[in-house]
Amino acid sequence: MTAFAMLLSAVLVLLPLIALHEWGHYIVARLCGVKVLTYSIGFGKRLFGWTSPKTGIDYRVCAIPFGGYVKMLDEREGEVAEGERHLAFNNQHPLKKIAIVIAGPVMNFIIAIGLFFIILLQPIEQLNTKIGSILPSSPVAFSQIKQGEQIIAIDNKAVDTWEEISYALADHMGETKSVSITTDKATHVVHIAHFMQDTQAGLDPLTALGALPWRPELPAVIGQITDGGAADLMGLKTGDKIISIDDKPMAQWLSVTEVIRQNPETMLKFGIMRDGKNLTIPVMPQATKEKGQIVGKIGAGVAFSGPISIPDDYKVTIHHSFGEAAALSVQKTYDLSVMTIKSIGKMLTGLIGLDNLSGPITIADVSYQSVQMGWMQVLSTMALISISLAVLNLLPIPVLDGGHLIFYTYELIFGRPMNERFSVAALNIGMLMLLCVMVLAISNDITRLLG
Repeated sequence: MTAFAMLLSAVLVLLPLIALHEWGHYIVARLCGVKVLTYSIGFGKRLFGWTSPKTGIDYRVCAIPFGGYVKMLDEREGEVAEGERHLAFNNQHPLKKIAIVIAGPVMNFIIAIGLFFIILLQPIEQLNTKIGSILPSSPVAFSQIKQGEQIIAIDNKAVDTWEEISYALADHMGETKSVSITTDKATHVVHIAHFMQDTQAGLDPLTALGALPWRPELPAVIGQITDGGAADLMGLKTGDKIISIDDKPMAQWLSVTEVIRQNPETMLKFGIMRDGKNLTIPVMPQATKEKGQIVGKIGAGVAFSGPISIPDDYKVTIHHSFGEAAALSVQKTYDLSVMTIKSIGKMLTGLIGLDNLSGPITIADVSYQSVQMGWMQVLSTMALISISLAVLNLLPIPVLDGGHLIFYTYELIFGRPMNERFSVAALNIGMLMLLCVMVLAISNDITRLLG
């Protein structure tokens, strides 16, 4: 059932992006006077559709939903009647060809801007950027930044939300350098080394830096216990209060989970308070792979019920005007596009690992999680994927839009199409490259899923 829900979520998120990407190609082709034969959402077997009696265009939905295409009249792909030669794509001016090819990625950028605009218009109460806790032995722990300081800029660029801080830090992925972090108290220099380069560590930017938002202080009392987990096998019980682990006092549940996660397959000595008596129980957290990271788990949850009250000094309500939302949506789309390009460059140069590459399974998983979190998260996920689609399609790889742009730019400059034998060879190489990337991406997905 979860697999089906993930697939349904992926279709819900991806289908509009694919449809509008292809619509960009389609509408510009028609505006340029090119005859369109097929507008397809998906590849493979035709599931359903209709043929326009006026234009003869076959509008279809196919079995494989992860992609689509617009087929145009083209003498390179079949016979073209003499009276329709002027409608064939291959006979158009190079500028028209470039406009048609680039229209898909441009549409994805426009979609991202529109979705971010809708999100930014919504007034929302969230955690402000005041540091709730600092992880020991982290880059921030070795700086002068203190818990309770509020981050207002990263490298002199203003940040208003934790999301903006994460994006600013993600831009330094794989780097060794000094990062300037400005708080409401002072400007600090934080040294990072090979930042998030070890993808097996599975850290998000905030955890890698060591500065975390406010979190509720939950008592270290065990609630539910999973059958067959380490807690169950070693005799822990619901209602047990964890006093210490390896003689280190545990004041709250967050401290307990941090120690457990950091010690997979390591025997730990749990100090327990049960029915007024102090007990010592050895527990070995089971090694579990989670988002590429090997972490420890004992199969126990916290005993807690009731609403969580966020202190007023950790809350902020963000509301943008129409003009601010419009400007910020464009800026955010630009910043994330640049960050995506930089990340691709870092993978190619080995600065970060190729296991950062994700495929359709990860997209389905992220889509499923966003659907569970609400419509604003769905829109945010769609915007991020739309940017990725635009950037990836513009890569200078034959068979992708970026590769075709190179062909037609050559034709524009030199006044003739690129050599046909060379073009065919380039397209075959591009197809092979794309296949290799897809195999690698899906392999990474399976590795994350199955460990």
